[in-house]
Amino acid sequence: MIRFGVLSTAKIAQQQLIPAIVQAANAQLTGIASRELKKAKKLAERVNAPLAFGSYEEMLSSEDIDAVYIPLPTSQHVEWTEKAIAAGKHVLCEKPLALKAAQIDKLIRARDRSQVVVSEAFMVTYHPQWIKVKDLIAKGAIGKLRCISGSFTYFNRDPTNMRNRPELGGGALPDIGVYPVVCSRFVTGEEPESVLASVDFDPDFETDCYAQVNLKTASVDISFYVSTQMSDRQTMVFHGDKGFLELTAPFNSNLYEGDEVRLHNNNHKQTRIFRYTGVNQYQAQVEAFSRYIESGKGTVFSLENSIKNQKVIDAIYKAGSTGKRVKL
Repeated sequence: MIRFGVLSTAKIAQQQLIPAIVQAANAQLTGIASRELKKAKKLAERVNAPLAFGSYEEMLSSEDIDAVYIPLPTSQHVEWTEKAIAAGKHVLCEKPLALKAAQIDKLIRARDRSQVVVSEAFMVTYHPQWIKVKDLIAKGAIGKLRCISGSFTYFNRDPTNMRNRPELGGGALPDIGVYPVVCSRFVTGEEPESVLASVDFDPDFETDCYAQVNLKTASVDISFYVSTQMSDRQTMVFHGDKGFLELTAPFNSNLYEGDEVRLHNNNHKQTRIFRYTGVNQYQAQVEAFSRYIESGKGTVFSLENSIKNQKVIDAIYKAGSTGKRVKL
């Protein structure tokens, strides 16, 4: 059983990762850390964690903790991941791991020195629906894949929310733009070679609130838009010459119509539906991460993969600022 500590009392930890750790077959929720001991104790008591820490440093120095989950604001991810690695802890860090690809280099060096497992928390890559999409495309279920299209939007203009605060790493691309990118890369196994994009910034918050993106790989066109100021929508469609695939809840599992992969043939006369009822992609992530720590078996989202994904986001910002297609 991998003994987990959670570095902060963040909302995503309380709603998603703490329940996932509790439900995981090979993990144990051991401690909660906060800069206020009272808050740590309150949450630890509520979730039955035996330990509460009044500082992040105290948790990292504890011999009772094997791995930490870091759900801090994005601007603090690199700092505390590096500190956790130095303390000899395995790290599952909330996405995005960094705000620039170059920041991840030092984390790779630190990981290699300490021989710990460090992974960015892209829970979607552990969901069986995405594994199914990858498998169907690889087996030619839609023929030759030509284009991918997607969207991820929600409405949030709360000035106190970290997504609208540039000093905390806010913005649509770091928060949700990473998902169409990582899922397209995961399914195709191809890396984008160039990008054309338009990126709009909110004048009040100075964070990007809308982006329209076109990526090109060696064989596939990828287009998507993301926004923090549009009505809720999530789509991913993979279109080939013999059919197409679409997901009903591509990113937030168990949302909207539930988790389904729909395979349509060329003339729309046949549709196969693959349903994934009751899947907790966060639990799948925790179990895969813990399994990899225990035995080295299976796979986790690697730091090398994180650099590749972040390079795409960096290039989208550059393309948006120049109005020109940018090579990766």
